[in-house]
Amino acid sequence: MNIFADFTERVRKAIEALDLKDKEGGAPDLTRVTVEPPRDASHGDLATNAAMVLAKPCGQNPRALADRLVAELKNDPAIVSADVAGPGFVNLRLADTYWHDLLRNVLAAGADYGRSTMGDGKRVNVEYVSANPTGPMHVGHCRGAVVGDTLANLLAFSGYSVVKEYVINDAGSQIDVLGRSAMLRYREALGEDIGEIPPGLYPGEYLKPVGEALAKEFGRALLQMPEDDALAIVKDRTVDAMMAMIREDLALLNVHHDVFFSERTLHNDNARAIRKAIADLTMKGHIYKGKLPPPKGEKPDDWEDREQTLFRSTAVGDDMDRPLVKSDGSFTYFAADVAYLEDKVGRGFDELIYVLGADHGGYVKRLEALARAVTDGKVKLTVLLCQLVKLFRDGEPVRMSKRSGEFVTLRDVVDEVGRDPIRFMMLYRKSDAPLDFDFAKVTEQSKDNPVFYVQYASARCHSVFRQAQEQFPELKLSRASLAAGIDMLVDESEIALIRKLAEYPRMIESAAGAQEPHRIAFYLYDLASSLHAQWNRGTDNPDLRFVKVNDPKLTEARLGLVQAVSDVLTSGLGLIGAEAPSEMR
Repeated sequence: MNIFADFTERVRKAIEALDLKDKEGGAPDLTRVTVEPPRDASHGDLATNAAMVLAKPCGQNPRALADRLVAELKNDPAIVSADVAGPGFVNLRLADTYWHDLLRNVLAAGADYGRSTMGDGKRVNVEYVSANPTGPMHVGHCRGAVVGDTLANLLAFSGYSVVKEYVINDAGSQIDVLGRSAMLRYREALGEDIGEIPPGLYPGEYLKPVGEALAKEFGRALLQMPEDDALAIVKDRTVDAMMAMIREDLALLNVHHDVFFSERTLHNDNARAIRKAIADLTMKGHIYKGKLPPPKGEKPDDWEDREQTLFRSTAVGDDMDRPLVKSDGSFTYFAADVAYLEDKVGRGFDELIYVLGADHGGYVKRLEALARAVTDGKVKLTVLLCQLVKLFRDGEPVRMSKRSGEFVTLRDVVDEVGRDPIRFMMLYRKSDAPLDFDFAKVTEQSKDNPVFYVQYASARCHSVFRQAQEQFPELKLSRASLAAGIDMLVDESEIALIRKLAEYPRMIESAAGAQEPHRIAFYLYDLASSLHAQWNRGTDNPDLRFVKVNDPKLTEARLGLVQAVSDVLTSGLGLIGAEAPSEMR
């Protein structure tokens, strides 16, 4: 039950009863009429802008129209007061009975409370992480992994059909370097003294097991093959090993993709997929032969002062045209992006979302332009950028990994602080804002640690039920019995907690619509604060305790409220990919 959608409909019906006409004599457009929480909670439970947005089209004074609307809304039994504020806003206060009914709805819905149909089954592809398979996941991949995974969960909860995708960048020069690096470790495993790793190769010790596995499988056979043949085998085995490591690292973070797409497949059969994609753009008039002026600042690797095959991306929103085929006939990196996007479109997606690091900011316009060109604007493409994460320990920057000696691995961080603090804290800032991650702070058991504070609220809910069972062992505590006495909840602080629960469906839809999964973490912290505040009120005033000694009926009603809070905490933490613990150790 979405209270804001419910009352938007009630307000619109009240407007229809006023029989308003616009300047052309027709019914006014009500699409801009909204119902939202008031900026100041003391003003009421809800506020509507109806009179403000309809006054001008209907040729009326906003406050006069608001007065008429208030008179009509007062006929609604769920509204106990309606008042005009400022230039024409209308503030509403609702009857306790409405909040009681809403709480019953929350209990009846259980895990499905807040679930939305706004997506209407539209197919969305969310691509995230997509790290080069050249080594273990490092902390720089953490944020994009969490943001992408949580966004995908959120969209699925909101009624979209979602596919989580990882593109394996297993083509290009970095894979050649990887193969040569693994070949060196293979020779080392055979007993050769390889000395220092030459500049330009990957020096990581994580390639030693790959070399040992190659030695075990092939003995010295690879050394007796033509170099290109041996290198092809080594590259295949090494990419497989790196992807197995990456999957394990992501699983530690509770990240699981539905599709792992190999970039190499785009280059198979003489790059058939790439050639087809370019041919399709050519048929639409988006391709031409020409020269590009030198870009301002640093020149990109694919810039040439020669005639090339170019994508006319400036005609579809980009800031410069993009080369696809170099003067020597080889394809640019962007040519593979064209084929990959066409492949996604061919799989029937209505929307494409790319979650990229902030260092990929230059890709935003070209990808958006490409989607317009390939789909004639029919498929929406969105690029979400994740800013850098800076690691600290007790306020001091963390620079080196205890294992790799070069960078902080994702596994290092999970081992030290656990999965849940990482997932929650990676969402505790909007993704386009820099984030400081302090190992000490995220494991601290205090209100200053948001993930602890939220999970402690979940554990506290379960603790209340254990206390109730000890005090009243005869209580069955079914959802039906918890809902039966909800009318007994009349204290303002109890109603305020129900109000906070009422915000959850709207938060879900607004977060999904804006593609901002961080809103879930913010909401959960606020809900946890409300739960802890109510607990503290009971500490100060025994009459407000969740478990009311000698009053099993009131206890049961309050347990209904606690169960609803627990349900929403479990739901929100589940979307984030974290646990809702029943106790804290």
